[in-house]
Amino acid sequence: MSVAPSTLMTTGMVFVHSSPVALCPHIGWALESVLGQPVRLDWQPQPLGRSLMRTQFAWGGEAGTGARLASGMRSWEQVRFEVTEDASPGCDGSRWTHTPSLGIHHTWLAANGDAVINEDRLRAVLRSADGAHLRDEIDRALGTAWDAELDPFRHAGDGAPTRWLYRVS
Repeated sequence: MSVAPSTLMTTGMVFVHSSPVALCPHIGWALESVLGQPVRLDWQPQPLGRSLMRTQFAWGGEAGTGARLASGMRSWEQVRFEVTEDASPGCDGSRWTHTPSLGIHHTWLAANGDAVINEDRLRAVLRSADGAHLRDEIDRALGTAWDAELDPFRHAGDGAPTRWLYRVS
């Protein structure tokens, strides 16, 4: 008798820190497509920009869903967002950040939320950087520029409502 492997489930968050109003329904449709279920987002005005909106929600689904959510939103260059995926048995946690000026960045996450630079990436940094540029390359690997650009948008939404979504397979 053969037993099908169990699907690894995890949770995460999607933070849309800023989106033009016209893109809001498109973002919802993209997320629905990935999650395979209707998504109702509670959009709030983003105080840092006229005609910009923000939303956040928690999701639950198969490991790898975070990458699919980030990929589904990365084509909209004007959108600032973060997608997190919590660690699950056998899978590291991850965070994808996107800004209009920098594009998308992926970081692995430790259990406490710290960014982790894996061995291969660290070796590539060491190979590509001379002593004067080592700090810049490590900052790039950690996503420091993405955090600096997103921080004002993150804090502008303190106290914003969160919607929890779970995919049941």
